[in-house]
Amino acid sequence: MPQSPSSNPGEAEVAHAAPGARLPADAGSILLPIARAAIAAEFGIRLDVDDSVDWLAAQGASFVTLTTSGRLSGCIGSVEACRPLLEDVAGNAYAAAFLDRRFAPLTVADLDETTIEVSVLSPTTPLAFSGEADARAGLRPGVDGVVLEWEGRRATLLPQVWARVRDPGEFLSHLKLKAGLPPTFWSDTVRLSRYTVTEFHEERRHER
Repeated sequence: MPQSPSSNPGEAEVAHAAPGARLPADAGSILLPIARAAIAAEFGIRLDVDDSVDWLAAQGASFVTLTTSGRLSGCIGSVEACRPLLEDVAGNAYAAAFLDRRFAPLTVADLDETTIEVSVLSPTTPLAFSGEADARAGLRPGVDGVVLEWEGRRATLLPQVWARVRDPGEFLSHLKLKAGLPPTFWSDTVRLSRYTVTEFHEERRHER
């Protein structure tokens, strides 16, 4: 299965929960079927998967992004590792398909039109900065996913979002909006952390 550090747009609803073990090069051939099987099971469809490899038992954080007929149809994930990667990918796949409040739940008719992307996150690291300009300067376009926290608000954007923004300032503006804040908002108590992803995606499925 194809893999890349980041390539496709990806806004996500944050659940909770960075891989505890290094992923093998063929991890996508295992993770993507696990995600698809978790969705198909809701319709009574059983798909065989390989869930026996040791690294699936290590705690991990992932995002699952769904594209149906060429349009984003769900994206749910975990920022912090709090359960085995197997459970995290399966749980986030189910949530992306049926619990993302921004989209209608997937139907069985959608299944063959839906392409799945799994992003496995590195551990987050705090970003040190002295103000918003310094924070913008410290971001790595195309590489960093970012988590913003401020007074109980929390939001993240995956590195894939860099593909459709012009610069770090616009990236942060989108992140603030996602946290329910004005795009011009700033406070000295804002906290930012960053992570990278290893991305696996199915071949694009046929579109209507």
